[in-house]
Amino acid sequence: MAGHLHDLRPFVHPHAFADEGLARRERALLQVTLITLVTMAAELATGWWSHSLALTADGWHMGTHALALGGAVLAYRLSRRAGRDAGYAFGGWKIEVLSAYTSGLLLLAAALGIGWDAVSTLMHPLPIAYSEAIGVALLGLAVNVGSAWLLSRGAGAAPDEPGHAGHDPHAGHGHGHGHSHHHDHNFRAAYVHVLADAVTSLMAIAALSGGLLYGWAWLDPAVALVGAVVIGQWAVSVLRGSARALVDATADPAISSRIRELVESDQDAQVADLHVWQVGANAWSAAISIVADRPLPAARYRARLRAIEPLRHVTVEVHICTGESRA
Repeated sequence: MAGHLHDLRPFVHPHAFADEGLARRERALLQVTLITLVTMAAELATGWWSHSLALTADGWHMGTHALALGGAVLAYRLSRRAGRDAGYAFGGWKIEVLSAYTSGLLLLAAALGIGWDAVSTLMHPLPIAYSEAIGVALLGLAVNVGSAWLLSRGAGAAPDEPGHAGHDPHAGHGHGHGHSHHHDHNFRAAYVHVLADAVTSLMAIAALSGGLLYGWAWLDPAVALVGAVVIGQWAVSVLRGSARALVDATADPAISSRIRELVESDQDAQVADLHVWQVGANAWSAAISIVADRPLPAARYRARLRAIEPLRHVTVEVHICTGESRA
């Protein structure tokens, strides 16, 4: 009997799970990176010309943020390239998550560094050039407020507050998740970097003003210590969220519950084994084992799950029940 060519087109699909807002978020990150680099160059040049250590130090500080932000942009591009490579089982989203984890480590290191300097300064006070330092802090605040605005506009809505990376588990399934950037660890880590820098600048302005007006030299390191604690908490939040994604611990209870509800809606099929994990900023994958007395083709069960919009990759195996029938 002569063979025939199978039509595989209905069953072949890409493994790139980027959401529609990714290009907008990447563009916003690139803009902020360029602004940060220009500010860094201006501060370093002015610091060299004026022999200002404060400006020079802030210039290098801006450089570390440019590195983190540029790394986030690079991660997006590497992820997009990996999505076209069959060697990556579920695309390159984990590259973005790894970038977020690295950014969280840098943020934590910055918090520890600020804390160390603050304690050292409290124990051994140093003279402060208040007017010059306030000018640098004002420049940093202006740059970071503008950067935060660009990132918020690029996200389409305000990103989750630092320390609140979760989402309403009952909202949006069946109609999409809505604000997909809530699950974009890479973008959130970059946003926290900018926000942390803005907060430290704002606190520094307040502390330096107190020192300039009232001679409270202790206020600057004390406020810096408080800022270090806050930034450290944000860093831990970024690390916790990205680490869970890296080890596939981001199963969504609402999606799992909805899968069981839809598969078992015929009162015959039962879900025997279910694995759900995240493969994109707004995309989940599922592997489902179904047992039924009168099993249907796998495609029928898969069709029932189309109502769950974030579920982008589904593997279904169907088994006939081998147990004894109930009396």
